Amino acid sequence: MARTYVFTQHGGPENQTFLDLPKPDPGPGQLLVAVRAAGVNPADWKQRAGFRRATETLDSPVPLGREISGVVEALGEGVEGYSVGDEVYGTVAGGGGYAEYALLSTDAIARKPASVSFLDAATLGVAGATAFDAIAELDPQPGETLVVIGAGGGVGIAAAQIAIARGAKVIGTASASKAGLVESVGAVHVPYGDGVVDRVRAAAPDGVAAIFDLVGGDALTELAGLVEDKTRIRTAADPTTATELGGGPVTRARNSAVLEAVGRLVEDGTLKPFVTEVFPLDKAGDALALVESGHATGKVVLEVS
Repeated sequence: MARTYVFTQHGGPENQTFLDLPKPDPGPGQLLVAVRAAGVNPADWKQRAGFRRATETLDSPVPLGREISGVVEALGEGVEGYSVGDEVYGTVAGGGGYAEYALLSTDAIARKPASVSFLDAATLGVAGATAFDAIAELDPQPGETLVVIGAGGGVGIAAAQIAIARGAKVIGTASASKAGLVESVGAVHVPYGDGVVDRVRAAAPDGVAAIFDLVGGDALTELAGLVEDKTRIRTAADPTTATELGGGPVTRARNSAVLEAVGRLVEDGTLKPFVTEVFPLDKAGDALALVESGHATGKVVLEVS
């Protein structure tokens, strides 16, 4: 059996619980991984809340969690290039990262570099890869200004670092409490609130070339007017608003090549995942509550002993 954190129906945190579920069996092209760490993402609570009910069928109980790192325990049919005992990271096949065991597919997995911790590697499957995909799509050029709306979270702070490494200037909007984090990577912090458009405009006298949004709604609508070419607006939070403005959602590659690329960025020091809060698996509910509150700084990770 495998201890697994699940939700049983759409709604609030009261629908979350631990269950002992059968240890998964890897199917063709899959690997069974003993989880060492799992990233906690806004997408997790949004799935539980029912934000995706129009596109997902609820097959209760639904295991939570989408990105993990761990050690390969068994191989499914047709898996080549991996062995039992390999240290890996990636996105969970079908969900279920808040657990003792999870399944990864060969097309969404990468080997963990020896110098990268399990905690850091657990942030790369979703948060790191989303940031990488967004910056690749927006393609900020050296000297251009990119605004990251919501730069104080795990995806935002990763995107800021990747863009800065490409030579772009980054302005990160975030709460005042996250100013230190945003500025520590070389971005310009601009606080949320009344007058944010004027503050961003003052910080970008040569104009804003692109926006990567992680908040959506009014926060995105307010700042979108600063971008001349609206096709250079991308969001990981509010595809409807971004599309109405002339941009769109981030196109996710969701493949091993991207996972390997972000792993190399961590390995060479270009990308720091900023794991700021670590909870044991037994405190998965507390970890998810922190992310759901919107007050998490950097990345929240579960450690599985």
